[in-house]
Parts: sequence; structure tokens; C-alpha cells
Amino acid sequence: MSETLEVPSVLDRPALGQSGRQALPPASTTASPQGLAGSLFSSGRRSLEHRRLFVLLPFVGVGGVIAYATLPADPPLPLIIGVAALIVLGEVASLRWIVALRVVTLVAAAWTGFCLLPIHGALFGTNMLTRPVYGEYRVQVDEIVEATADEQRVVVSQIEPVGGGRSVDVRRARVLIKGAAALAPTDVITGSFRFAAVPGRVVRGGYDTQFQSYFDGIGAYGNSIHPPAVVATGSDGAPQRIVSSLRNGIAQRIDAVLPEPSAGVARAIINGDQSAVSDDVRTTMATAGIAHVLSVSGLHLTIVAGGVFWILRLLLAGFEGLSSRVSVKRLAALGGMAAALFYFAISGGNVAALRSTLMILLVFGAVLFGRRALTMRNVAIAGLIVIATDPASIFRPSFQLSFAAVIALVGAYENLRNTSARDSGLVVHLWGYVKGIVLTSLIAGSATLLFSIYHFQQTSPLGVVGNLATLPLVGFIMMPAAAVAVLAMPFGLERPFLLAMGWSVDRMLDMASLVASWSTHLRAAPLLTPPALLIGLAALAGFAFFKDRWRLAGPALAVPLIILFAVDRPPDVLVADTTRAVAVRGAEGLELADGKPQSFALNVWRDTYADPISVAAVQSCDALACIGTSVAGFSYAIVRNVAAFADECGRADLIIARVAVPIWCNSGVVIGPDALEAHGVHSLRWQNGHFDVRPAIVNLDRPWRIRP
Repeated sequence: MSETLEVPSVLDRPALGQSGRQALPPASTTASPQGLAGSLFSSGRRSLEHRRLFVLLPFVGVGGVIAYATLPADPPLPLIIGVAALIVLGEVASLRWIVALRVVTLVAAAWTGFCLLPIHGALFGTNMLTRPVYGEYRVQVDEIVEATADEQRVVVSQIEPVGGGRSVDVRRARVLIKGAAALAPTDVITGSFRFAAVPGRVVRGGYDTQFQSYFDGIGAYGNSIHPPAVVATGSDGAPQRIVSSLRNGIAQRIDAVLPEPSAGVARAIINGDQSAVSDDVRTTMATAGIAHVLSVSGLHLTIVAGGVFWILRLLLAGFEGLSSRVSVKRLAALGGMAAALFYFAISGGNVAALRSTLMILLVFGAVLFGRRALTMRNVAIAGLIVIATDPASIFRPSFQLSFAAVIALVGAYENLRNTSARDSGLVVHLWGYVKGIVLTSLIAGSATLLFSIYHFQQTSPLGVVGNLATLPLVGFIMMPAAAVAVLAMPFGLERPFLLAMGWSVDRMLDMASLVASWSTHLRAAPLLTPPALLIGLAALAGFAFFKDRWRLAGPALAVPLIILFAVDRPPDVLVADTTRAVAVRGAEGLELADGKPQSFALNVWRDTYADPISVAAVQSCDALACIGTSVAGFSYAIVRNVAAFADECGRADLIIARVAVPIWCNSGVVIGPDALEAHGVHSLRWQNGHFDVRPAIVNLDRPWRIRP
């Protein structure tokens, strides 16, 4: 049996010419066995180097995607084509030198990654709406993002004005619809809508809604002013409508049997709909280290597809006539692949589910062709497919968490697979299961810790305990009951299996609450800057490329590098762009200097900086402005009337203006409505008598940015 799943690649071609020729020893009766063995060993070592180098391609491609996304402006098309042509010539010229061929191939992978975003932008991108639009419109429903009893969040396309309204020149829009009948993909509706620009980042370095929306073809956000009317029902044979109907039917069956919160968790596990999962449940599970159970990913697909594979293999082995003619194992692998594809279809198809489905297909594909299944090479293949089909997804937490976990687990498997016990005793198997949960939790938790801290400011210090307490429920009761319940739904026999699933969900939440209570004072997380993600990417690349103990060098080096270069401190001032919220450093932490105590921006700031921002800042206010002094040592003024500029310009260290700023007011730092509209949320840090101003949006000359 071959050691890995072979995939033809330029990295696997033997070099030509004198410097890289891989020649066999000359046929001779005097050739020694030692010489022949040495030659074969050398050839095998070079082949292994080729295979290990292949796993670097997705990392290099990701580097190219990041390089393009961080440019201040799009490079000219002739430059992109010219560099690509030079790389092709370099590939041809380096065919005789294996080292040069490897280097050029890595450069080609980086440039391919660099070109992926502009290619996807040309194919799927959209114009971005710059100012609000109201009116009557006719639209087609493309996707149901979330649906509750009171409202539906949908993606619409083919937006056409009715009655001479203003045109909305975007490919698709995301719309909140309240009070309407249940919609389905391909339905056509008309009604009164308000479309607005896609909001920008709320925190610099955080989730970039404009960037992701552009590559999803969504150029506007909106809402219905009145419940729209369905003027045309889509074809029942449309694939997206069939899948949506199937998902809705499953959700309705779950809601009919289970109460909340177990119904919301069951819907998330079975069909990927997390809209009914409450914030309290989500926070509790994240603190206990089991938030991954909510997202359809490798755990779920492995249990479902692996269970189908095991059951089919057991059943088919009983048919002696069949088992003597065909490979039962391969037939069971085909059944597992079909189960994985079906689960992916009803799960909503997020990045983690896509990666997991690809890995399952590669694993069962290796079974079909007699190859070893769990290899870093298969992870690289799955990564390349995801990056090529959705390059913008590499900036999403789901991509980073999913691939970090699977890289760490496959690497650990490669190192530990030869140390497993061969004894088949019950005690040994039980100990192996417990040890597997502990090791999996430790390895996956360690690999994803950096990304969890960066995106969610969350740590799960007792995650191993949470997983050890809950994964037996998930693996032996929850997921099997879910799978059987879905299979029983066409016959109306799902109730007992859904009840069993609901019981296991309730017990899981009970144990998660207990573990979370133990973690109350153990959840402090540092504030990280974007370079932390680059350091983490390099560490994962080293872990994937090297073998044995050398693969631990990357993670070991990443820790001090992050501490030295990527740990940030909270800002001293935060100014929102679309609301009036202003937070200023005070004696109680960040204090609210302006705006309402509840808004989306404030909630994100509270989560990001672990600060309640619940105390009002001490300041003096009149009809013209509010002035105050921060404990950090600076003075500020929030100007509401142009008459206040005469007093505050030149006196306050910081002026936050709600009205147009006169040209002559240029002393200190002035943040006016124009700066907020163009560059979004501003965060400021006071250092050595000066402000370090950090707008959330820097480069406006990109197709996904909205110019004022």
C-alpha cells in the first residue's frame, strides 16, 4: 500500500539534465546490494521531499491572497499578466534544475493566490451602494440566511424598481423582511424596501463586512418597509429550492418535538441553522470549549459518514455472494461519501463544512484506491480547493479555525500513529477513547487558541474538561440520534430519536454550564494585532512541512514572536461612524462620553476589549459642545455647533465634530463627519503627549470600499 494519496504535480516530476537527474545505478553484475539500497533510499528521500513540499502550496497561496488584499490599490492588469508570463518562462527554464524548479513553483503558487481575488471579483463581485435608496422594488429571493417566526433575513437579486423608482446597481442585496409569509429561493416578491450601504468594520482588524460582501456579490444591505407580496413562486425543481425546503422541513419537525434551547442547538447541528441559538447558550459553550459542536464540521461529518461506512460494511459483509465478488469496504466507502454529500447539502455549506466534506471525500477516495487516508497531503488538497473556489474565505474565522485544527490533528496523527496499542481488550480500547478525547481537545484547542483570541477574545482554559465531559454524549447519543431522526422523518417516526437527541443536548448544556462556571476567572485574553495571524500562518506552515519533533519548532517560536510584536493594548478613545457613540478612557475603564448606551458598535467594543462601557464619562456640556478630561492625560471636546470651534480649536487635544469642521481648525487631532464617513470607526491611543489615530478603513481605492 502506498504511503500517501498520489496527486500529479509539478513538484513530483523528476528533474532533467545533469544537475537534477535521478538515475538508477547502471545494470552490472558487480553492483553491490549496499550501493543499490543506498541509491533507492536516496531516490525515496527525494520523493518524500517532493511530497512534503506540496503541503506548502496552500500556505504560499494564502500569502499571495493576503498580499493582494493589503495593497493600497489594485495593480494594473498588464503587470499581473506580465508577472504571470515571467513565471511560466521561469518554470520552463528551470526544468533542468530541481532546486530552481521548486522555488519557481512556490513563486507561481504565491502569484496564483495573488490573482485569485481579482479573478473572483471580476466573476462574482458587485458595485457597492454608496447612499440610501427608498422605493418600490421587484426582487428575486436567492437564499434564506436566517428565518424565525417574526422575520427572515434573505439574499435577493434582480433588483428592479417598480413605478419609476431609482435603480439599485448592485448584483445582490441582503435584506431583513418582517411579517411576511415564509419565502423560498427563486420566489419573486415586490414591496417597499430601503437599501443602504454595506457597513464597514466596527474594530480595526476585525471582520470586514464590506470585503466579504463584495466577493459574495452583495452590494447593499436593506429592509422591507412593509411586508412584501409574493408575485411569482419559483420552480419546485430548482436545486436550491429543494435543499431549502428540505432544511425547513427538518427545522419544523425539530421545533414540533423539542423545546428551546435544545431545539435551537439541534437545528444548528443537523442543518447548520444557528439563528435560534441564544447568546447565553453560545457563550456558555464557548467558555466550556465546546462551541465547535454548534458548527457543522469535521466532528459531525466524521460521525455521520463514518457511521454509515461502518454500518454498510457490517451489513454487506453478511451477503456472501456479494462480498466474494466485490469489495465490501469500497461499497461502504461510496455510501459514506454519499452520506457526507447529503449532510453538506442540508447543513448550509459553511467553510468548515466544505473543508470537512472535502477531507471525508479524500479519505474515502483513498479507501477506494487503496491509499493511506489521513495525510497532510490530503489536507493540502482540501485547502487548495477551498482557496481556489472562495479565496475571500481565508479571512473568515471559520476557515482559520477549521484548517488550524485539522492540520494540528493530522500532524499529531502522523507522529503518534505508530505508538498506538495493538491490544484489543475492552479496557485498552476504553482508555484509548478517553486518551483520544483528551489529546484531540488539547491539540485542536492549542492550534486554534491564537485565532480564537484574535477574533473572539475568548479562551477556553478548561476546554479539555468540557470536551471530555460532553463528547461521549455527542458521539454516542446526540449525532447517532440526529442521523436516525433525519432518516426516519419521511416515515413520521422521528419523535423518539429527536427526544433522545434533545435529552443529550440538555445534558451537554448542563455540563457546559458547570465547566463554564469553573472558568469564570480564567478567561482573560490578550488583545492581538493582525501580525499575529501572519505569525500563526507561518507556524502552521512549518508544522505541516516538517516531520517528527522539528514540526514543533514553528509553534514554539510563534509564542515569543507574538508576545514581542503582536500584543496590543486597548484604545483610549473610540468613535463610531454610523452612530454617535464615543467611549473615552476613564477611572472605570472605557466610559461612555456620547451616544446611547446600547448600539451594535458598543456591543462589539464591549466584547472586543472586555470592558462593560457602562459608566458615563464626567464632562461639562452645554448647547454647543461637551468637554472633558481623560485620566490618560488628554482633554477632548465633542462639538455639536460650529460656534464651539472658536473656543475649542487649539485648546482641546482631541475634537470630535458632529458638524462640518472649518478649514482653520487644524490644531491637535480633529475627527469630523467626513473622516468618519470615509474611514469608519476611529480608535485612538494617547502616547507621550500625542494621539496614535487608527481608522478602521485605510485604503479607499479598492473595489469593495465605499467612497463618500
